[in-house]
Amino acid sequence: MTATTDTLPATAKHRGWAEWLDRQSGPVMVMPAVIVLLCFAIFPLLISAYLSLSRFALAPGGFTLKFIGLVNYRKLLTGSQQYHLLGKFGDMGVLQWGLLALIAAGLLLILARYLLRGRATVLGTLGRIISIALAFGLATVAVATFAPGGVPGTAINTLLYVIIGVAVQFGLGLGLALLCGQPIRARNFFRVLFFIPLMVTPVGIAYTFRMLADMQKGPFAPLLRTFGVTEWSWANEAWSARLMVLIGDTWQWTPFMFIVLLAAIENQSRDQIEAARLDGASGFQIFRDITWPAIAPVAATIVLIRLIEAFKIIDLPNVLTGGGPGLATESMTLHSFIAWRTQDLGGSAAVGYMLLFISTIACVSFFNFVVRPARRFEQ
Repeated sequence: MTATTDTLPATAKHRGWAEWLDRQSGPVMVMPAVIVLLCFAIFPLLISAYLSLSRFALAPGGFTLKFIGLVNYRKLLTGSQQYHLLGKFGDMGVLQWGLLALIAAGLLLILARYLLRGRATVLGTLGRIISIALAFGLATVAVATFAPGGVPGTAINTLLYVIIGVAVQFGLGLGLALLCGQPIRARNFFRVLFFIPLMVTPVGIAYTFRMLADMQKGPFAPLLRTFGVTEWSWANEAWSARLMVLIGDTWQWTPFMFIVLLAAIENQSRDQIEAARLDGASGFQIFRDITWPAIAPVAATIVLIRLIEAFKIIDLPNVLTGGGPGLATESMTLHSFIAWRTQDLGGSAAVGYMLLFISTIACVSFFNFVVRPARRFEQ
């Protein structure tokens, strides 16, 4: 009788643990993988953060790391590396100051509208102030470096790739998706054809465009010679070199926009479209009132994904131009890579963290200002 009484609490306790494990089986099974991923993600972040605050130097038998605080960041923003990151500021005239005033007024208007809605929170206000301050700072650098006598640095080059590249890719992808969503001949063939560039590696695309754009031996060289163009080289001019990088990046990433937008277009309600056509609505009216509200959440989400990826561009400018001429096509990622290759690990980590800060603020702002409002179409 005593043995049975002593066994009951142990059995109940074992049953309690079994029930708890059964209820928590999902988190328990996933936790080891989460811990491993966090270790692989957090450890490099912590080490690179320490590197950005240190000076790396080779020494007999190894290397030394000396803590120097924010010196690497000061060099990038106001010191010897300012020209590399921010560029050379030109002569600001009335046009440049007027443009900055318009940008400042627009940003302040966005903040005022948020505050006057009556639903402002401390965290939301602080986030918008940070976003607006960063946007105005980058706008000031862009206007100053594009002024007469100015030279853009790697930060502005990266923003050009992100803003112009993603906008063009989205426009082309949306147009191709709308076209292939129509009942046209061989549309399945075109769907596969438009998707092919996404399956090619960025380095392969870079070498392909490097060969295609060769003005001396490339496939288009005879055509150019026919028009009397024999001495011109796109790689020697800043804007033509940037344009070539943008063309290669657009050729690679437009299929991503195309395939996702096509799936969203084909997923929309056909009954509404047929009803609109019976009522005499034009194609533009159908797109504006039916198609766009249906695909807006998906469109905003894929643009956000593409923004995150665009900030990391390195393959195309590295292979096509090596970042040149000068710094004309060098991105922040390539800037960090070049610093790392020259054993400036602290400067490389500092550039990486500045890119992390800019891209995080930009993507979070895009999510709050574009993605979340777009999702309201679904409600």
